[in-house]
Amino acid sequence: MIVSGSARSVRDYLSESTTEPLFVQGDALDVLSDFPDESIDFCMTSPPYWGQRDYAAQGMGQEATPQQYVENLASIFAEVHRVLKPTGSFWLNIGDAYASKRLLGIPWRVAIHLTDSQGWILRNDVVWNKVKGAPDNAKDKLRCIHEYVFHFVKRPIGYFYDVDAIRSSPGKTKVINGSIVSATGVSGIRYKRQIELSTALSENEKHEAFGALRDMLRDMELGRVSDFRMIIRGQQRATHSDVPSVSGRARELVQKGFYFLKYHPNGSKPGDVWDIVPEDTQNRGKHFAPYPEDLCKIPLLSTCPPDGIALDPFCGTGTTMFVAYTLGRKSIGIDTCEEYLRIASDRCHLLV
Repeated sequence: MIVSGSARSVRDYLSESTTEPLFVQGDALDVLSDFPDESIDFCMTSPPYWGQRDYAAQGMGQEATPQQYVENLASIFAEVHRVLKPTGSFWLNIGDAYASKRLLGIPWRVAIHLTDSQGWILRNDVVWNKVKGAPDNAKDKLRCIHEYVFHFVKRPIGYFYDVDAIRSSPGKTKVINGSIVSATGVSGIRYKRQIELSTALSENEKHEAFGALRDMLRDMELGRVSDFRMIIRGQQRATHSDVPSVSGRARELVQKGFYFLKYHPNGSKPGDVWDIVPEDTQNRGKHFAPYPEDLCKIPLLSTCPPDGIALDPFCGTGTTMFVAYTLGRKSIGIDTCEEYLRIASDRCHLLV
């Protein structure tokens, strides 16, 4: 459904049970000003980049200076902050730009402005590796094939986050010659040998280490952990830091002589570098910068509740809304361009 900017339509949609997206034509700042406070669970957007493209609707991205661009974006994201629930998340995909041979650092200018001036809390800076970016004929710099995706929240704890929804499937343990072996080949034999031969462990510490290793192998057999690594004093380095006052793991190594790195039985969570090809798989030729559907899936699955409402104030051809719809979430997309909104609406209607 496409409507002109209307508080009544938005408020009606918020109370309805339908998951069909609502598309609102209008300026994002004007439309958002009519949203009720704390009414949205999730926002993900990719605003027009500064000075990069000639979009169908002039305005955002056409400012005279990067500073004006940052200020204009910040005014809209202040409204996003107001309409987002305390449990909500805001994901921002934004690219950089050059001017007079200088890389401007626009993504970080925006991120720092939002954290310093609006109280947003930055939880992750994700590097979107586009794998095979566009050709670059410059002879005095590297080819750029990445963009940033920032994850912001309104409070440091208590926001919705379903990490199990985005875990990868763990490898399977197996039995080899009567021994339990993890998917990466860990059976405990090497660690037993290292404990036996250790000159850095006391006899009591060796006894404790053997018992803890037996318990860990049992947990792996029962599926309580999918894999593990054992760090033993004098055999492996403490991870991150070997200073006990800085690292709890280093402290364990000093006090007990060993510790374990446990791998979650439901699999590992994604890292902060995402390899996603920016292909226009929907043949959306009218829009020159649609982001890929895969870029939305981890944010939506992890930080938008199943009964939540998603928002994209610069929705373009509706990728955020399309993915939200496929995942059973309600969503509202805003854009000034009627043509883009019709493309977005048509995409979502293909699922009906």
